[in-house]
Amino acid sequence: MAKLNLANWIDSTEVEGPGKRFALWVQGCLLKCPECCNPHMFDIAPRTIVETREVLTWIANSKYEHSIKGVTFLGGEPMLQARGLSEIAQGCKEMGLSVVVFSGYTLEYLRKNPLLGVSELLEFTDILVDGPFISEKPEHNRNWVGSTNQHLHFLSNYYEKGIEFDKKYSNGIELRIFENGIMSTNGWPSSIDL
Repeated sequence: MAKLNLANWIDSTEVEGPGKRFALWVQGCLLKCPECCNPHMFDIAPRTIVETREVLTWIANSKYEHSIKGVTFLGGEPMLQARGLSEIAQGCKEMGLSVVVFSGYTLEYLRKNPLLGVSELLEFTDILVDGPFISEKPEHNRNWVGSTNQHLHFLSNYYEKGIEFDKKYSNGIELRIFENGIMSTNGWPSSIDL
């Protein structure tokens, strides 16, 4: 079993891919896109080190408690931890869950320059959202995509192409308020009206 360096995780979210999902953010990114929404996840430094076996237990519990339909890997840059994430993805597929991965690297680049575990991770991925975030090219029509240069690659038949335009999965944010008064948000709003 591999270990992962995690920045954050949420056991049930509806804004990080199609349907109710477990979201997992990894720590570390070499691309460091300007105006990225997660710059605190750039540093390649230990944050929360967890064995893949434990993460799979969290996901199984979330499937039981929240009826999640899939998992989403974000970051940071998931491809830098592809070996561990491929173990998670394989376990998720065995549970009947879908797998969505966000990467700043293009699929073409990943196939030409595979990092350790990338081929295995792609094998278990249903949707890959690829390409760096470019703030000057904001996306307003597709769900889950930050900029117009990014592509959705349907690597399996789990989802129909075009789901990224389905308004029932429209972009948004989630706000969580914890007992200690701390608030957190996740998601990608196309616009916010206050």
